[in-house]
Amino acid sequence: MRYRTVCISSEDGTGALGAAMLAAKSLGLRVIDEDIVTRAAVEADVDRDVVADVEQRKSKLVRLIEGLGPVGMGTGYVVAEPAVSDLPPTDALKGLIKSVIEEAAVAGEVMIVSHAASLALAGRDDVLRVLVTASPQTRRERMAASLDLDEDEAARTLKRSDAGRADYIKRFYGIGTELPTHYDLVINTDRLSPENAAQLIVTAAESTGESPA
Repeated sequence: MRYRTVCISSEDGTGALGAAMLAAKSLGLRVIDEDIVTRAAVEADVDRDVVADVEQRKSKLVRLIEGLGPVGMGTGYVVAEPAVSDLPPTDALKGLIKSVIEEAAVAGEVMIVSHAASLALAGRDDVLRVLVTASPQTRRERMAASLDLDEDEAARTLKRSDAGRADYIKRFYGIGTELPTHYDLVINTDRLSPENAAQLIVTAAESTGESPA
């Protein structure tokens, strides 16, 4: 029986979203990304933009420096700079986001992109955890091309993005160093097209996943 839930984690500039969308279409899975944050915000009775901004740790100033405008890197979120007093407590926010991710996994037939969902669902046997990565040079080149930056600026943008991602994983899941062993499948897209990467995900998802008894 195939896996009922697939989690895609990635760094910016890896082409993960394109591969995820292709794989989800082939597997017939609904894709959950931004609506996790939306549903979490509804449950918390706070504005969606506030929750998203906490998760990304990107202030308005940092976004302006990065030249990204109002859209969060690689997420599709439109976020606003909230007042600190408006933010839910970290522990409450952590539990809130995790609960929505877990609810999606229980329902199954879903692909969850980002939100470190692979770590949130580490205890489930019916979840395929995928990390999509690429070399620093490849990521710089893709970032520079997609955002019309020079490579030095793209490298600085990626450095800030990676630091924010590492901080999020450490704060929310207590993981100081992300390892390949946190995932079932690691895909390097240096030489693989989105179609190739998607096929690897599909093959793995259809192989050995088992629903819990």
